[in-house]
Amino acid sequence: MSGGNLRFDSAGRTDVGKVRALNEDRYVDRPLIALWAVADGMGGHQAGEVASGMLADALEAIGPPDSGYAYLDGVQDAVERVNRALVAHAAISTPGSVIGSTIVVLIAYAGHYACLWAGDSRVYLLRDKRLEQITRDHSMVQELLDSGALARRDVKNFGKSNIITRAVGVNDRLALDLHQGPILDGDVFLLCSDGLTNFVDDAEIAAELRRPARDAAESLIALTLSRAAKDNVTVVVVRAFADADSTLDPLRNR
Repeated sequence: MSGGNLRFDSAGRTDVGKVRALNEDRYVDRPLIALWAVADGMGGHQAGEVASGMLADALEAIGPPDSGYAYLDGVQDAVERVNRALVAHAAISTPGSVIGSTIVVLIAYAGHYACLWAGDSRVYLLRDKRLEQITRDHSMVQELLDSGALARRDVKNFGKSNIITRAVGVNDRLALDLHQGPILDGDVFLLCSDGLTNFVDDAEIAAELRRPARDAAESLIALTLSRAAKDNVTVVVVRAFADADSTLDPLRNR
């Protein structure tokens, strides 16, 4: 990962929504070491809350990195440890039970970012007024779109849009997808659960991300709650900006 003088302004917000009694989403917002995450629990009967909470706790325990590669390995190891623990716990619980969660993690080091994910929680990047989804959902909808069996115009009315094909805690072996690239001054990242993207479209997201991080996070939650908000909703907004003095302190380069 190459050099870059960057600092980060970030903010996370979560809400139970208008229908559910329990918030099974968790987020991580650690701008000092440039680590952010959203986990959307699944399984019901508070099992989802357990899974997303374990992921958040594991990521909160990670220390400042020594190198970009070590950082990426450390995050992946933390998620995989939680996966093994959840699978083992489910095995001694009710037969056929699943204690799982989606996960999306964004880290930054020396001017580059890396994103790891499993499930349909997402990361978007707003750069030069153009919004790009940089994760690809692990979901039945995405597979049907890829195969041509489902048209994008029909996604909103598809009855199985909540079915995901990959998550933490489901299988012994967890496959995390990876996307990475350079960070530019002014880049804005959004991490979110599907509780946001089911009710807010890309154009609306792009418009809100032009605000300061805290304002953007609050307005995205408010916009979702102004609609059906049938699910928990969680967002983390991260804005990168150049800092001429960041080379003086290695932690400030994260």
